[in-house]
Amino acid sequence: MRKSRYAGRLLLGSGIFLLIFCLALAAQAAPKYGGILNATHRGDPPSLSIHEEATISTVWPMMPCYNNLVLFDPLKKQESAETIIGELAKSWEWQDDGKSLVFHLRQGVKWHDGRPFTSKDVKYTFDLVRGAPGMKVRLRVNPRKLWYANVSAIETPDDYTVIFRLKQPQPALLMLLASGYSPIYPAHVPPSQIRTRCVGTGPFRMKEYRRGEVLVLERNPDYFIKGRPYLDGIRYIMIKDRATRTAALQSGRVDIAFPGETTKTIAETLQKTNPDLVIIKTSQNVNDNILLNFTRPPFNNPKLRKAINLAIDRKAYVQAVHQGGAIVGAAMLPKPYGVWGLPEEEVAKLPGYGDPVKQKAEARKILAELGYGPDNPLKVTM
Repeated sequence: MRKSRYAGRLLLGSGIFLLIFCLALAAQAAPKYGGILNATHRGDPPSLSIHEEATISTVWPMMPCYNNLVLFDPLKKQESAETIIGELAKSWEWQDDGKSLVFHLRQGVKWHDGRPFTSKDVKYTFDLVRGAPGMKVRLRVNPRKLWYANVSAIETPDDYTVIFRLKQPQPALLMLLASGYSPIYPAHVPPSQIRTRCVGTGPFRMKEYRRGEVLVLERNPDYFIKGRPYLDGIRYIMIKDRATRTAALQSGRVDIAFPGETTKTIAETLQKTNPDLVIIKTSQNVNDNILLNFTRPPFNNPKLRKAINLAIDRKAYVQAVHQGGAIVGAAMLPKPYGVWGLPEEEVAKLPGYGDPVKQKAEARKILAELGYGPDNPLKVTM
């Protein structure tokens, strides 16, 4: 069943806070070289191929192996078109009234196996993802093919220039390319091998992977940014049980938590017992939803869907489920976390987002009109 066709959505809360913890005695005045970062992982990722997965379980350990053409500046708290910086692209510009995006690439960049990086790799990557005609290989799973549906062709006039030709202007394409799900793959390595190993241009390269135990990255001595990275490596320790992962952080076995899983309550507890823990709070732009099949009774009745929407106390949900570690919002994050989301005063005007007491009374009235009540409760299948 395709959700886009058959499922209605009720937004409960958005902008769930992501709390990341690092062990540190004090903020350093300047970066220092050396050391291994012990990072938490919740278990083996389904594969090591970012382009074939839709989970942070793959991005978390693999993004340090690769580079994008462009990337949202990780030092900026808010991601927007204005915070995009170059990685493998040293510059870019729009041409043809917004229907061509031209990238000028860095020279002298090498893949981890020593082969040179060229525009051929960029064309190969995005022809692979968009399933371009004539491609001899395909991704086993392709969750982001639609991202590039507006791309009509990718041209490489020379080894260090790439041109994305678009069917119509699409300013947002640059932001899709800045996503953590948009790394550049080597054209000389088949997708089947990328699922089990990393051949990238990134600051770290794969050293060891023992399934169920640990994935180890080591410093790339040939990284194109001189003097980087500072770390000697990163160790992703596989710990399936969430409570055990939290205990590992508390004891100092690991230095950083898995993204997005540390609740506000756990964060507060850890900070009390470990005052040296550094907390970084940011947003991860995830919505909690209730999906309704509106093609079948009883939810094919719009009045009933409205009653359900009015009956949900979203602020109470945020407190009960997320311990206050979320915000009530619509489909997009508001400022200061996002750019385009509705401000709080506008959200409060939406059905289901206002006074919960008044809205629950209205919901009961609608349900009564539809024949539901104490003697005939609404029954649904979850």
